[in-house]
Amino acid sequence: MKIFKFIAWLALVALIGIQFFPIDRNESYSRPETDFMVVNDVPAEIQHQLQVSCYDCHSNNTAYPWYNNIQPIAWYLEDHVKEGKAELNFSEWETYSSRRKNSKLRSMMKQIESGEMPLESYTLIHGDAVLSKAQQTDVIEYLVKLKENRN
Repeated sequence: MKIFKFIAWLALVALIGIQFFPIDRNESYSRPETDFMVVNDVPAEIQHQLQVSCYDCHSNNTAYPWYNNIQPIAWYLEDHVKEGKAELNFSEWETYSSRRKNSKLRSMMKQIESGEMPLESYTLIHGDAVLSKAQQTDVIEYLVKLKENRN
């Protein structure tokens, strides 16, 4: 029983201790000139849907939920955002080569159509990020037009 108490206290102290190691927040309060929304003529409804469904993990500006102040949850979320930005960063869209942009557009269309994106783990907490079939169609049609106009 003493060992159990010791381990419980040790775990509690560790949990409290890790709260003093914050993450580097992915926050920018302005939209750079290289941002997808700035360099493309994105209709307002598509802009809204991309902002709500994609930008938290795929841009340099994440809207953090309250529970992001709790470790180790914040570490998990930060890792998730870093992975998302490594795959696609809307804030740096204009820095991508033409070939890379086309590849990203194809990938976005495929993942939205298949329901891979936005991630289910994200939409469980952010219900407004769920794309209806009509919204999926609208976003995909916009991306198709954008890709066709690029070629």
